[in-house]
Amino acid sequence: MFYEKELLALKRSGRYRSREVVDTALLDFASNDYLGLSHNKLLHEQTTQTLSKLPLHSPKASLLVNGYHQIHKDFEDALCEANGFEDAVIVGSGFNANIALIEALVRRGDTLFMDEKYHASGVLASNIGAIDVVFFAHNDMHELHELLARSSAKRKIIAVEGVYSMDGDLCEKEVFALAKEFDALLIVDEAHSSGVIGENLMGIFDYYDIKVEANHIKMGTLGKAYGSFGAYILASNHIIDYLLNRAKPLIYATALSLYDTLLAHNALKFMQQNKATLHEQIQKRQKIVEEKLGVKVHALIVPLLVDDNKKVMQIKESLRKEGYAVGAIRQPTVKRAIIRLIARVGQSEEELRVLCEKLAPFVIK
Repeated sequence: MFYEKELLALKRSGRYRSREVVDTALLDFASNDYLGLSHNKLLHEQTTQTLSKLPLHSPKASLLVNGYHQIHKDFEDALCEANGFEDAVIVGSGFNANIALIEALVRRGDTLFMDEKYHASGVLASNIGAIDVVFFAHNDMHELHELLARSSAKRKIIAVEGVYSMDGDLCEKEVFALAKEFDALLIVDEAHSSGVIGENLMGIFDYYDIKVEANHIKMGTLGKAYGSFGAYILASNHIIDYLLNRAKPLIYATALSLYDTLLAHNALKFMQQNKATLHEQIQKRQKIVEEKLGVKVHALIVPLLVDDNKKVMQIKESLRKEGYAVGAIRQPTVKRAIIRLIARVGQSEEELRVLCEKLAPFVIK
């Protein structure tokens, strides 16, 4: 067997991974379906009814070769209006969006300044070609300032997340000021913040009330709060035009499915129409988590430190037998093993309260 020793080593260290078919009977506190929209049958029915009236149901080609449809453009326009950006482009996934942005934007002579806890897709992209990347300590704006001040790069590009996927914390507001001070492009991965935080539920730009500038780039996914699949990039006309001419995941991949695009557009409308109710439901869940676990969260990701690879798997399995699904995250995804609880709007407040009580004894304060 070609990789028998490597697999055995992973098993011994408690880092072995495997697929599990989703058990829909479990109460879901593991997925990134933050608003429960994956279960919203009305959105599904609206989408299929509209799609069934069209002469085709798939894009058939890449965005630049007969695959760009009015459904794509309508959603892009709606995202621009909702987020205050000039232009947008739909991408096949959040992973591909990070590859597209970083591989295309960081050219010879440029330097990418990336938060050390940026998503794995961005880290992978930074390893493509001869990209000059410098990692700064998580949310350390003092270190980032020093790195930017010393840099003689042709272009400076900063990459941060709105809400970090494992820790659940927010990027520092100061990063926007630093990007402006040093005339740097700023990539903000809003995968876990879009649809969850901000007055209009549009993410960290919305949360901090940031006026969108020409150097700002926002990436968001549709497979989380939007209850669909795919991703988008928001930026100036200039940046989007450049990406369409240089970003390989845009040029060479089939365009995002019409169903997923239309479903996400309907989800956006749902968020806009129900933002007050959604805000209230999110805040109630944040309060339950703080009361029962002593953890204050700004979004819906609740990282609970266990610090033992094998123990987190035991906790996960024990809760599964009681009817709950939670995430068990181990190295190398995180430095120290955690239970990753998602306080989803899709599950009731009482269900969350009971689960938090069950988890409380296992958490390292």
